[in-house]
Amino acid sequence: MIATGVLVAVSIPIFTSQLEKSRESTDLANLRAAKAAAVTAYLGEDGVLANCFAATPSNATVFYNTSTGKLVATQSDANKCGKGTTTKGGCEKTTFGTYEYTEDLGVKDYYIQVTVKPTGDTTCAFVSGPSGG
Repeated sequence: MIATGVLVAVSIPIFTSQLEKSRESTDLANLRAAKAAAVTAYLGEDGVLANCFAATPSNATVFYNTSTGKLVATQSDANKCGKGTTTKGGCEKTTFGTYEYTEDLGVKDYYIQVTVKPTGDTTCAFVSGPSGG
C-alpha cells in the first residue's frame, strides 16, 4: 500500500509536466500555422489582408482561426485557442511571436493575433480579450 502511494505521489507531477508540455507544443504549432497562413495570404493577395492594408497602410492586423486555418478580420470571428496554463513551461520567446510563459502569465483561451507589414514581415502573438488587451 505504501509503495503504491509513493508511486502515485511521484507520477502525478511528472504527468502534469508532460501535459503542460503537450499544451505548449499545441500552442507553438498554432503559431506556426498562423504565420504560414499569413505568408500564404500575403503572397496570394488575400482579400482579408488587402482590406486591412486599405484601412491601415502601415500594417494589417488580423486574427487566426484555428478551426478553419484561415485569417479573419476581427477577433470575434476567430476562436480562443491558447492551451497553455500559468504553469511555467519550457517554451520561451520564439521567432513566431511573443509566446512566453512566466509564473503569472499563461495563454489559456487567448486568441492569435497576426500582424503583417507591407514588406511581408509577419509577427504572431497570443492576445486576450475583445481588443487584444
